[in-house]
Amino acid sequence: MLFASAAEFRSSPRKAVTVFGMAGVGKTRLGNILRRADWFHFSVDFRIGTRHMGEFIVDNFKREAMKVPFLAELLRSDSISIQSNLSFDNLEPLSTYLGTPGNPAKGGLTFAEYQRRQEQHRVAEIYALLDVPYFIERAKALYGYDDFLCDTGGSLIEVLDPHNPNDPVVKALADNTTLLYLRGTENDAQRLIDRFKSNPKPMYYPPDFLIGKWDEFKSINGVTHDDDVDPDAFAVWGFEALLRDRLPRYQALADNFGYAIDATELSDVRDEKDFMELMCRAIAARSVVAAKS
Repeated sequence: MLFASAAEFRSSPRKAVTVFGMAGVGKTRLGNILRRADWFHFSVDFRIGTRHMGEFIVDNFKREAMKVPFLAELLRSDSISIQSNLSFDNLEPLSTYLGTPGNPAKGGLTFAEYQRRQEQHRVAEIYALLDVPYFIERAKALYGYDDFLCDTGGSLIEVLDPHNPNDPVVKALADNTTLLYLRGTENDAQRLIDRFKSNPKPMYYPPDFLIGKWDEFKSINGVTHDDDVDPDAFAVWGFEALLRDRLPRYQALADNFGYAIDATELSDVRDEKDFMELMCRAIAARSVVAAKS
């Protein structure tokens, strides 16, 4: 959804916005703000971790519990149940399931198992994004919400072609929502890298990129065997490489199908009124650029 003017966006009776950008740039914070103003907050990561990967996550919990004889006996007799407490603000169950490849003694997964779970996530993310049009109408029909915010994961850009209007995910989002890129600076990137070291988030790598970076990391560190890779070290190194690889593709998606604001501007948003002003400025700025070209 592109608008002829900011006034057109402001006057639309129902608003639907998809925010995207680097993991940790402020998308979920914005969702929490707008939820207080009666916007429906659709978290793609939450949808992935509950609807589309929930069974994988819980089965992994059970697999670990079955290694403990006391818990195994209780599970077999249906005396206990195990479930995930994943929430908008706590994606740890999803992060734990996706894991990191490397030394099993340090909590790493075999590279083949990591690839298998990555593919599960790719499929789940596509399905979750294709759920957006349905949830826009569901939010209205069931709960009476006119306004809708789609809070995407950082890996959104890995499951679509930012140059193709007929890409299924691009089409689902651009036809039904206004795309808004929360553009981070170099300082933001470094801050996110530092934060990732202490609080890792779910990560998805494109298959070829993952293989290339895995081999590169082993070469740089003089590691021959996969099981000798430090999973934490690879997670941080891989996150930084992937983050920087995504930046131009985020910008391409905004240039082709939506709008962009600097993440620093988002930090000043305290309520719905602030957000509306920010959206209107982004729409006006694109209109000016279009008029000059």
